[in-house]
Amino acid sequence: MELLTEFEVEQKVQQVLQRIRPYLIEDGGDVEFVRYEANTRVLEVRLTGNCTDCPLAMMTLRAGIERVLIKEIPQIKRIEKVR
Repeated sequence: MELLTEFEVEQKVQQVLQRIRPYLIEDGGDVEFVRYEANTRVLEVRLTGNCTDCPLAMMTLRAGIERVLIKEIPQIKRIEKVR
């Protein structure tokens, strides 16, 4: 696995989120990058709009957003939702 700098991880995350975002916007929601912690390999994101209180938000996060990001950026171990 090629190790990316924190800046490179953030840039790659932003690129991947740009591809995911239209699907969330279609339902009135969105996702935004908050921060990446290299020591723990945890990425924090914020769900906004309709995704904020949607009962399926965790499924969207785990089965959709997390799956795609970890596949494309193996340096990320886990994704956490923050407010």
